[in-house]
Amino acid sequence: MSHRHPNIMIVGQAGRLAYEALLFAVSLRASSPDYQGRLIVVEPQPGPLWDHDPRLPAPVAEALLAQGAEILPFESVHFGQSYPHGNKIEGLKVMPAGEPFVFFDSDTLITGDLGKVRFDFDRPAASMRRGPTWPVEELYWPGYTAIWASLYARFGLDFESSLDLSQPDEYWERYLYFNAGWFFGADPAAFGARFTAYATSIRNDPPPELVIQPLDPWLDQVALPLVIHSFGGGRPGPALAGLDGDVSFHYRYLPLLYVHGSDATIAFLEQVIAPNKIKKLMKLHPPFKRLVYQGRGAKVRALFDLKNLPRREGAIRNRIKSAGLWER
Repeated sequence: MSHRHPNIMIVGQAGRLAYEALLFAVSLRASSPDYQGRLIVVEPQPGPLWDHDPRLPAPVAEALLAQGAEILPFESVHFGQSYPHGNKIEGLKVMPAGEPFVFFDSDTLITGDLGKVRFDFDRPAASMRRGPTWPVEELYWPGYTAIWASLYARFGLDFESSLDLSQPDEYWERYLYFNAGWFFGADPAAFGARFTAYATSIRNDPPPELVIQPLDPWLDQVALPLVIHSFGGGRPGPALAGLDGDVSFHYRYLPLLYVHGSDATIAFLEQVIAPNKIKKLMKLHPPFKRLVYQGRGAKVRALFDLKNLPRREGAIRNRIKSAGLWER
């Protein structure tokens, strides 16, 4: 089942994600003006799993509505404050059931026509913009195969069919592993229920093979490949190349946008948040105020030879921090 205009889900909440959600919304409207799917911002509600009110500030909520977004509240039952990444898992339950969806992390710019991406909802997939972050190689660890096989066995899934046999045994890319920055499926209710069940099972009762493995912040990325495989999905094919390409850009933190973004992407960012109504709100968040409106982003960019960036992300962050320009 292909669907040109699935509902879009992002998370919006107090703090950084409020302003990132607004940037997502204005970038979507600027880049995909004819997009017919609903933009739904799922918003965690106050409750025992939060030590503060996680709802969006009222002026940002109003601005999101003015951009044509909808805000749907959800209750945090399993994650909340202790694991905010869980919002993307629990928020799926308030999306319109039975309607295809695509989730994006809020720290994403839409830079092209999302309506041209050919999603196949019978074959869910997720972002391949990832590295060997999990499992972590430890002195006494049992290895990639043993760890991943234990998880597939836990949920009655076929492990062998998930492997990329063009990659060598015990090399991280042989195993199905995604960045959870975007993913999609046919039915958010079914997808979310399974994502929740798998993630809570792994967290509450990890297989013995995972005993020395960290699950924070990786839990969503440990469970996601299992969920996608269980619905008959897998690695994204060429039809999805615009995601993490010319249609969407997952910048993660604003200083990194100034390092990894093209000149055109940065010009687009600065253009879409220039109008006074948007600028007034975005300036309330210090990283946007300083990096975009006060020009510090250009100073971040000037720290690097953009054609020859350090290979390690940590080295990039450290250089920005030592120049006093890291903001998040």
